[in-house]
Amino acid sequence: MIGFFFFQKRFQIRKVMTAVLAAVLSAALLAGCVRIPAKSDNKENTGGAVQSEKDGSENLSGGQAAVTAVNVESGEEAAETALNIESGEEKAEEEAEVVCGDERADQYLPLLEGKRVAVFSNQTGIVGNKVLNTESNSEKKGSADAAAVREEGLIPFGQNADGTPVEYGEHILDALVRQGVDVTVAFSPEHGFRGTEDAGAQVDSYTDEKTGVPVVSLYGGGSMYPSDADLDRFDTLVIDIQDVGLRFYTYYISMYYLMDACAEAGKEVVLLDRPNPNGFYVDGPILQDGFYSGVGLLPIPVVHGMTLGELAQMINGEGWLSAGKDACSLTVVPCENYRHDTLTALVTRPSPNLKDMRAIYLYPSTCLFENTACSVGRGTEHPFEIFGSPRLEGAEGYDFTFTPEDMEGAHSPAFEGQTCYGKDLREIPLEQILEEHIHLNYIIDTYHAMQTQGTGGSFFGSQDGAGHCWIDYLCGTDQVRLMIEEGRSAEEISASWQEDVENFKAQRKPYLLYEE
Repeated sequence: MIGFFFFQKRFQIRKVMTAVLAAVLSAALLAGCVRIPAKSDNKENTGGAVQSEKDGSENLSGGQAAVTAVNVESGEEAAETALNIESGEEKAEEEAEVVCGDERADQYLPLLEGKRVAVFSNQTGIVGNKVLNTESNSEKKGSADAAAVREEGLIPFGQNADGTPVEYGEHILDALVRQGVDVTVAFSPEHGFRGTEDAGAQVDSYTDEKTGVPVVSLYGGGSMYPSDADLDRFDTLVIDIQDVGLRFYTYYISMYYLMDACAEAGKEVVLLDRPNPNGFYVDGPILQDGFYSGVGLLPIPVVHGMTLGELAQMINGEGWLSAGKDACSLTVVPCENYRHDTLTALVTRPSPNLKDMRAIYLYPSTCLFENTACSVGRGTEHPFEIFGSPRLEGAEGYDFTFTPEDMEGAHSPAFEGQTCYGKDLREIPLEQILEEHIHLNYIIDTYHAMQTQGTGGSFFGSQDGAGHCWIDYLCGTDQVRLMIEEGRSAEEISASWQEDVENFKAQRKPYLLYEE
């Protein structure tokens, strides 16, 4: 996402079978809606879910589908199998279907009866993360071809194994309208409702041709809050959007502003939860005072390890909204059969430059190159999976080359038309990437390589009036940059934030909906 963007005890990944869920996801262990009353004085655990009957759960998109995993070693499909990150063992469960909050219509449609409804979503709001099987014209959760996974690593979002485009299932906006819900307005985040715009680009509002619903951009160039006129259009806000679990990934920021406005205006919020693909660990420094920005709004780690539903509960329960603690009338519809230690895969790009699951796993590490002397591959087919710079020509170990070009979602990319010398991280086994979490050696080694070359110059880019570089806002502190410049190791830098991460883990625990 704005390609420019937590906490929990790190899991020791002892043995990870690189099973790629090519069909996916969205899940949760707890079955019921979580209702947080407005301005409640309740001091009890606001993260607990109310258990509901699974058998009566209606699937809004027409039938539940089992999550399918592909065993990369054998090439065989393992239906209804989840991969446990902590133990590295496969856990076969008879009822292991991963069910998104938006599939649980019986839980939220009653809350919308007689209400004027707003929707906050984008291209990721596919009910149940379903794709269409064009051969049978039936809906199913996506699947991957094992041979292609072994050869190519991971299939790009939006493509079948043979390279043909996939056809997605029903979008939440269309599904609500079909169910007779009075949807009066939709809100779109960074990159727009269809997810094609550049990072940070101004996005215009428009009317959706299929439904006739006005789509209001929260990135229209003014305030990121909805206007009073837009707030007057609805009674209840429905949130259904896929996040990737990073503080500098801006969808949660748009969610915060909407929650804040709804709390002030007395509007209800219903959040349909989705899994966090980076939800199996927590890492990185906590956002410090003086470093709040458009890519960092809350005092949480870089990788927070929470779903949007859990984070929304924390925002409400910690009193981070302008109106105070529990000011937002919030209902979270959790996923079913999801755990934080389970790998989950997406079926569509959450933003233009996250083009496959490998990019999503590498993003916490490679995004730190943004606005430095290196390109992160914007303007190529593999952003955040490669990095390099013209200044690295001749540097030992930086032999991979690429040339950024102008393209949709990456207009006028850094070093456009220039040959960049760097590294191709697609060569790294997926298992290793998953184990590394935030891997600082990528940027540390590259910084020193440029210094050795005598081409380092202002590696971290120009400083603003506060003396901060862009990496400082991504990290939420300038200490990471300063320690790199001092020659400190990745282990030393990582150790500097571990106590804060442990404190955050305790702080977030009451708001978790899913087992760790």
